[in-house]
Amino acid sequence: MNRARADEEEYWHSSKFRAFTFDDEDDELSQLKESKRAVNSLRDIVDDDDDDLERVSWSGEPVGSISWSIKETASGSTSSLEGRDSSLQKGSSSYAALPKQVSSYSLSSLFKGRNKLPSFQSLSDALTDTGVKNYAPELRRPKAEYKDYSSDWSPKDTVRRMQRGKVCSLERFRSLQDKLVLLDEAVAGHDGNVITAVLIFLKRTLRREILFRELEVRQVALCHLIHFLRETGEQKLLLDLLRFLDRTEEVALSQYREHLNIQDVEKRREFLKGCIGLPFSAEDTSHIQDHYTLLERQIIIEANDRHLEMAGQSELFRKYPRKASILNMPLVTTLFYSCFYHYTEAEGTFSSPTNLKKTFKIPDKQYVLTALAARAKLRAWDDVDALLTTKNWLGYTKKKAPIGFHRVVEMLQRNNAPVQVLQEYVRLVEDVETRLNLATKYKCHDVVIETYRDLKDRIQLTAYKSKVERGSAEEEKINSILNNMQIRWKN
Repeated sequence: MNRARADEEEYWHSSKFRAFTFDDEDDELSQLKESKRAVNSLRDIVDDDDDDLERVSWSGEPVGSISWSIKETASGSTSSLEGRDSSLQKGSSSYAALPKQVSSYSLSSLFKGRNKLPSFQSLSDALTDTGVKNYAPELRRPKAEYKDYSSDWSPKDTVRRMQRGKVCSLERFRSLQDKLVLLDEAVAGHDGNVITAVLIFLKRTLRREILFRELEVRQVALCHLIHFLRETGEQKLLLDLLRFLDRTEEVALSQYREHLNIQDVEKRREFLKGCIGLPFSAEDTSHIQDHYTLLERQIIIEANDRHLEMAGQSELFRKYPRKASILNMPLVTTLFYSCFYHYTEAEGTFSSPTNLKKTFKIPDKQYVLTALAARAKLRAWDDVDALLTTKNWLGYTKKKAPIGFHRVVEMLQRNNAPVQVLQEYVRLVEDVETRLNLATKYKCHDVVIETYRDLKDRIQLTAYKSKVERGSAEEEKINSILNNMQIRWKN
């Protein structure tokens, strides 16, 4: 009886829930003791004393290792059905015969994320460890990819694959017959990129004589090769090909294009002089001659004008300095330059505009347009008037513009010509509607008033009266015309 009472007292005092006694102490020491007991009990649960021991499974492998986890996962699905059937057949005595199996996972491993033993790694450590080799199988390419580099493609299949952008080796085509079949298949495919690629291969692997001979009967491939050589600048091979084909004019033109690569002006002049004797057509020969003559004139004009500009002897060069050299400029640019700086020079000088017009047979329309632009830019209105004034065989003068007076008005207005100058040329526009539009646009009131008077349009003239300033000379002129009883108005 006393023993049972003692056990009961020990139970109540050892549990974390104690029975109520009047001997309880509420001081801080008792609370500290209770906290220590709670911590110790939690440590017993989380951190087992068996953590330092190595756990092994029935197969002898360490519990918690990667190989053990893989085997457990694989065998779990196959053994689940067998275990279920055997559990139904066996009685309760079989469970008593089995020893108590220790759990393979400890709470400490779950909390800590890894085993304490240095010989094992967690799954995340094994994946992130750079020292561990990766034994994942390498993905192979499809077998069709390896055939791109094989030697079992026919010329037709090779061309098809090249059209689809596949990489194909052409080195397997070694005989001349195979290369020509490949070229014919490329031409039949109507793909310029494939044809050019095959021609590059043939150019590299065949002698020039054989290549030229075979291309002579294949005009499509020949045109592709000529264009390719011109684009890449292989001038020597291009000239050899054209000479083989007996295309003398194309040979001459190809040699003439070489002047574009010559920067020195004296060397370019000598080169053009040598091109005059090449077998050009009659028309092309005259162009080459004009080119040489123009460059020769430009060299002389450039030397003289540079001297005048540096010496400061010309007021025009001081007021309007040159922005660029005239060398290698087109004929129209040279004419504009001469009309701007040398307009008043005599015809016998190389820099005279009239000399240039006569030497290079410049049409009147082109000459007037260029000279008008140059003199209007200098605001030399007297020169503009003289340029557009002609004299007939009786000595009478009249205004004439090969480019049309409407273009003359537009050009003068772009150069800020005064209204008085604009009105003079607006009156010369033949089309009435165009004349009225230009006069209204550029505020040439006198021209508008005179045109409505000639048209005898009283309504339009009265409406236009509101567009001029009150008390101005234009308003007085309109009132005078409206009050004129001799005019027979149409409305």
